[in-house]
Amino acid sequence: MRPLELGLTLPTIGLPMNEGFDNWGMISSVASQAEEIGFDTVWVPDELLWKFPPDFTPMGSWECVAMAAGVAAVTESVTVGTWVLSALHRNPGLTVKVAETIDEISGGRFLFGLGAGHSGTQGKAFGYPADKTVGRYEEALEIVTSLLRRGEATYSGEFHSAFEQNNIPRGPQSTKMRLLLAGHGPRTVGLAVKHADIWSGYATTSSSPDAFVDLIRLVDGSCEEQGRDPTSLDRSIGVFLEPSNHGLAEGIGLGVPISGSTEEVAETIQRFAEMGITMLEIAPVPFDGQTMDYLAELMQVIDG
Repeated sequence: MRPLELGLTLPTIGLPMNEGFDNWGMISSVASQAEEIGFDTVWVPDELLWKFPPDFTPMGSWECVAMAAGVAAVTESVTVGTWVLSALHRNPGLTVKVAETIDEISGGRFLFGLGAGHSGTQGKAFGYPADKTVGRYEEALEIVTSLLRRGEATYSGEFHSAFEQNNIPRGPQSTKMRLLLAGHGPRTVGLAVKHADIWSGYATTSSSPDAFVDLIRLVDGSCEEQGRDPTSLDRSIGVFLEPSNHGLAEGIGLGVPISGSTEEVAETIQRFAEMGITMLEIAPVPFDGQTMDYLAELMQVIDG
């Protein structure tokens, strides 16, 4: 039995080492292959524009919603998720309508991932606000969760509002659509514990299981503070996988990746499961001609 759900992050960002794998033909092919070899979920990142000074040229990304809908249309059984939609540059009511629409296209296979979003250079380049990011997110969640769970929302806040808004039509999952909320600090983790079916974190300095011990303690502590049964909250971690570990991931600021043979990586994945992680999202670096072969072998090792 597989120890946890496994997801694959699709190569929608134009990283230099992904050249040739970040076009629609390859992205759709990768999604189909991921479905075939047994991944539980394929994830579409919501990024805009990466700028890493001083040596790298800007790196753009395909738009998340359009790409997720496309992936939903060309796959049949794999879950399709957003990892994660940015509340900072999306209207909350319209975002729920997006989620319902992709759920309809996928036949009920959509996993709704949402986070506070990026301040700093990404948002600034597009003219989005960079202040009070978590406050904006907190208000957005009041509308999002009301629409998802009750089908309607009326709310008036400093940043967001909804006036007798109805969530119609509904996708196949209706009120049962899972909501994944990202969080790394006390406030965003607290919002995930309050509202989410799944809490999500990702690697910043290292993809090693040991790097997430303090973050998991923060999640458990927030559950205790809010009186939530910690076993009722699934836990998702996003990691970077570089089989050869030539320093590519570290070179572009993604931290120390998981690396090694498929057997060694499978052992690392088992460690995450033993820590109580229920979902692991894998972002390969680089994405090249050998990536899917390696992942197919890895899935065989994991599934025995």
